[in-house]
Amino acid sequence: MLLQTTVHPADIQERNGGALLLATRLGRWPDLKKLFADGGDQGPQFKPAVAERLPDLAIDMIRRSDQAKGFVLLPKRWIVERTFDWFGRCRRLAKDVENLTATALAFLKLASIRLMLRRLCHPA
Repeated sequence: MLLQTTVHPADIQERNGGALLLATRLGRWPDLKKLFADGGDQGPQFKPAVAERLPDLAIDMIRRSDQAKGFVLLPKRWIVERTFDWFGRCRRLAKDVENLTATALAFLKLASIRLMLRRLCHPA
């Protein structure tokens, strides 16, 4: 489940968006021990932003090898892709059609609530 989300315009790069996410209330979870990030977050601004906000947080960068050709299964990457797939089942989130970032964030939170409710009502 999502701990914190932020929606920003498409002209903000992923690594800068990660720093923006950390500037939000992510510090509400002081017992958070590890952060998995992909190769898009390996810019010079991301790691200092993490160290400033959450100094005890370990960052595990999931990167694709430079020698890899074609599809390569990356460890822990499936967690993110699976979550995107779950949200993609909500028709409103299947396409980027929102004009306001606040509206997109509201529908993302509604989709997360829907997932939580389904798990509570139908435990595995």
